[in-house]
Amino acid sequence: MSTPTVLVHRDAGLLAQAVAARLVTRIVEAQSAHGTASVVLTGGGLGTATLAALAQSPGRDSIDWARLDIWWGDERFLPSGDPERNETGARSALLDHVPVDPRRVHAMPASDGPDGDDPEAAAERYAVELGQAARPGDHDDVPTFDVLLLGVGPDAHVASLFPEQPALHETRRTVVAVRGAPKPPPTRISLTLRSIQAAADVWLIAAGAEKAGAIRMALEAAGPVQVPAAGARGQRSTLVLLDQAAASALPPGLTRLASP
Repeated sequence: MSTPTVLVHRDAGLLAQAVAARLVTRIVEAQSAHGTASVVLTGGGLGTATLAALAQSPGRDSIDWARLDIWWGDERFLPSGDPERNETGARSALLDHVPVDPRRVHAMPASDGPDGDDPEAAAERYAVELGQAARPGDHDDVPTFDVLLLGVGPDAHVASLFPEQPALHETRRTVVAVRGAPKPPPTRISLTLRSIQAAADVWLIAAGAEKAGAIRMALEAAGPVQVPAAGARGQRSTLVLLDQAAASALPPGLTRLASP
């Protein structure tokens, strides 16, 4: 696993713009290298703001959207189109405004999908889809995502992996159902740390003073069962992209200012 690099931007708005610009560069780089690219999206306010910034970015047209595979790190197990679903926010902020190939937009199943109100079956369905997308040289039954975005909660959760929850002990499955999540809605679907760690690049993004303690713990070699963000590491690189408020509890020598 890679060692995290911390980059700090002045505020949440500039952070979203900077992550969007960095994402354009990473996708174009991957498409130039092997013809296609794959990204894993995150929800939340900052994740959605990043996608909206990407939609407005002049650089968005340098991406070949038809050769981009889009996945999600987690999803609220709610009906299709529910405003709380990460997919709904991503479509509104970005995907409805760019020429993506619908076959390459891999949304996690909804509660009104073919599996009905069965999150375990829905998680298994997504795991099968991941396995079918894996190529020779990937990590067994999950693709080597080019970049995987993760928000960080105030409790240091990532995706829908919450501290001390059973999903953090999962080493075999690539996708799990989460029941009884401490943050509503209680039923979710999430990639496991095993799948997250298969990504080439993992980007942890966070803004706001309420995230400062979680970011500090994630970088202090804490155990991933207690601090899930501590287990979110990429094969090639791990970036921790913060605004100044989220970085406020870190020692000065651990961070460097980024531009913008």
